[in-house]
Formats: sequence, structure tokens, C-alpha cells
Amino acid sequence: ELRDFGPGIDGALGERIFEPFFTTDSRGTGLGLSMVRELLRLNGGWIETMNHPGGGAVFRLILPQGAAGGSDA
Repeated sequence: ELRDFGPGIDGALGERIFEPFFTTDSRGTGLGLSMVRELLRLNGGWIETMNHPGGGAVFRLILPQGAAGGSDA
């Protein structure tokens, strides 16, 4: 689980935050979240997002145990 301390995720943005090249930051490329979600998907996982009650956004990365390419060691 990752948390930032920015303004949180505007509900109107919804799934757009995962679109390639979508950004609200003039310094960003808009590729980070789309790449993370695709890498998780390719390995049987997913990402959940929510706003933290104390401010900022929370990103929960879920990978199933024994995901593709993983080992039990």
C-alpha cells in the first residue's frame, strides 16, 4: 500500500488516472499509473485507489500469491 500527501484523487477523474499520458501535473508524463496497472494485470493483479481520510491518495497493489514468474522461495 502506498500513500501520497497531495490533494487526493478527484472523483470526477475516475479511471482516467490510469490512461496513458493523462496527468494533472505539468512535470509528469502520465505514464506511471498506466504502467503500474498494466504490469499488475499481466501478473494477475490489480490496483485499488482511495482517498485517505487524513488527506492524500492511497494506492493498494494486489498480486495473487504465486503470480506468474514468482517463486515460493
